[in-house]
Amino acid sequence: MVLSALACPLAGAADLSAFANSAALAVKAATLSDAEVVDLATRSCAAMDRSNKIAAPGSKYAKRLAAALKPLKMSQFNGKKLDAKVYLIKDVNAFAMDNGCIRVFAGLMDLMNDDEIRAVVGHEVGHVLLGHSKKPMQTAYSLQAARGAAVAVSDTAATLSQSDLGDLGQKFIQAQFSQSQETAADDQSYGILQKEKLSRQGLVTLFQKLAKLEGADHSMFSSHPSSPDRAQHIQSRIDKDG
Repeated sequence: MVLSALACPLAGAADLSAFANSAALAVKAATLSDAEVVDLATRSCAAMDRSNKIAAPGSKYAKRLAAALKPLKMSQFNGKKLDAKVYLIKDVNAFAMDNGCIRVFAGLMDLMNDDEIRAVVGHEVGHVLLGHSKKPMQTAYSLQAARGAAVAVSDTAATLSQSDLGDLGQKFIQAQFSQSQETAADDQSYGILQKEKLSRQGLVTLFQKLAKLEGADHSMFSSHPSSPDRAQHIQSRIDKDG
């Protein structure tokens, strides 16, 4: 009984310590600097690369993505060198991170033509350029606090395990943007294509194809404006701008 009585305060102290650490981590997540977000993006992207099969440089997917993106003339964005690769995953998805990491899934490439692939990448890059991607990374990082992860609050990614970093990346990919953010990213993609005098029609046909898939279990569609509405918005801009 005496041993049990002694154990209780110790257990309570451990619980309080874990709670305090999680609370501190949540505060840290909300105040991540831009440099820390880039560092987390770099490490989480690398962790996801290790756990997913990437199209080899000489493969048809890698060569096609490189050829599709070349006209965009984006050797870098957000001040970071562009690093675009293809995940050999059948899902229809793509993402961009603040460190220049762009990953396009093979399932999306199988569905889209090159104009549409450029439109998708322009959209994902648009989220980064417009500052939309910081909040999802903060949210993903704060979920480590909810899990009670033992992370030193003074040193972000350096103390996260590879598993934690991979989970962080997955949570980032699954993050939901607001409808206004999605529309703004669509317009950003339109502007990128227009600047390089590339076809903007790919944005329209992209959403027409996505409309046929809506209702399927794809994180790409979560909280997005309806695809027909997005297609109409872009078509109206094309009609106006000529």
